[in-house]
Amino acid sequence: MHGSSIQLGKYNPRSLPLYKGRNKQAGTITGGGMKILFADRFPDFGIARLEQQGHQCQLQPDLDGDSLPAAIGEIQVLVVRSTRVSAATIAAGKALQLVIRAGAGTNTIDKAAAARRQIPVCNVPGKNAAAVAELVMGLLIAIDRNIPDNVIDLRQGQWDKKRYTRARGLCGRHMGILGVGAIGLAVAERARAFGINLQVLQKEDRSAAVNTQLVALGVEQVPNLDTLLAQCDILSLHLPASPDSRSMVNAGFLARVQPGTVLLNAARGEIIDEPALIAAMDEKGIRVGLDVYADEPAAACAPFTSALAAHPNTYGTHHIGASTDQAQTAVAEGVLEIIDAFGRSEILHCVNGQV
Repeated sequence: MHGSSIQLGKYNPRSLPLYKGRNKQAGTITGGGMKILFADRFPDFGIARLEQQGHQCQLQPDLDGDSLPAAIGEIQVLVVRSTRVSAATIAAGKALQLVIRAGAGTNTIDKAAAARRQIPVCNVPGKNAAAVAELVMGLLIAIDRNIPDNVIDLRQGQWDKKRYTRARGLCGRHMGILGVGAIGLAVAERARAFGINLQVLQKEDRSAAVNTQLVALGVEQVPNLDTLLAQCDILSLHLPASPDSRSMVNAGFLARVQPGTVLLNAARGEIIDEPALIAAMDEKGIRVGLDVYADEPAAACAPFTSALAAHPNTYGTHHIGASTDQAQTAVAEGVLEIIDAFGRSEILHCVNGQV
C-alpha cells in the first residue's frame, strides 16, 4: 500500500542472494551485497554509503526507457527518477527484486508488470514537497509581477515601468488547491503566509492528521468543484496521474473557471487537456505557470516544441520542481532507507500492492 511498511508475506525476495562486489582495479572480491543500478543521477554520498555496505552500484544516468532493458542484466535493485521503466525492462530483469522511484510519482513505471512478477515498486513520498511548493510560489509571484518579461526587457535595454507597475497582488486572493498530499499542504503553508485565502474539496476519507493541518492553516473545505472554481482565482494542481485525473482540466472544467484565473501545475502534464487550455487562455485571459507538460521529452536535454509552453500567457519551467540540493538529499536518504529495509526483508512505501 502507498506509504506503508509491510513485512514480506507471500513475496520472497529469493532469500536475498548476495552478490559479490568487485574491486574495480584488481577485480577481486570486496564484500557481499546486492547489485544496484541507478538509471538517473544520484548523490555521491548515497553511492559511497551503499558501497561501504558491500553493495555493487552501477551509475548510468544516461539510460532512457529504450536502452534500460539491455542494461538491466543481473541487477537486483533498480533506482530511477524520471527514466521510464517499461514491461520490457521488467521482463529483462531476470534477477530484479525491487524497483525504487527516487521521488513520489510512479506513473513512468509499469507497476502492473512488476506486480505480476512479484516485484515491489516503492517510492519516496513527501521528501521533495518543500522544493516543489517553493517553485509553485515562485511561478505564482512571477505571473503576478511579470518578472520574466521584466528581466527580458532590461536585458534588451528596454525600460518600461509604465507596463510593469500593473499587478493585482496576492494578498486577499483565493487559491483552490486540488490534491492535498504533502506538496499540496506545503503550498498551502506558503500561500497562507502571503495572505491568500485557501480552499480544498471536502473528502470523507481524508485523514484526521491532514484535517487538523487544514484547520490550523485556516483552509476552507468546500463541497464540490463548482463551488471551488466559482470562488477561486488561483488554482494549483497537485494530483497524481491516474485515469480519474487524466485531462481533468478540460473544456468543461475551464468553462467554469473565472476569467483571469491563474492556473499552476507542478504535478503531471497529463492532468491538462492542452488544446482546451490554450483556447481558454485566448478567450478568458487565463494565465498559467507550468513545470510539466503532456509530451515533455524524456531526455534531460532535447528539442521541445509545445504550443502551450510557447503561449504568451504561460510562464514555464523545465520539470525542475524537485531539483534542489535539499530535496535530492532528502530523497536520496529515503532511497537508502528503502534499500536498508529490503535487506531486512521489509518493504517500505510499496505502491503496487502487497505483492
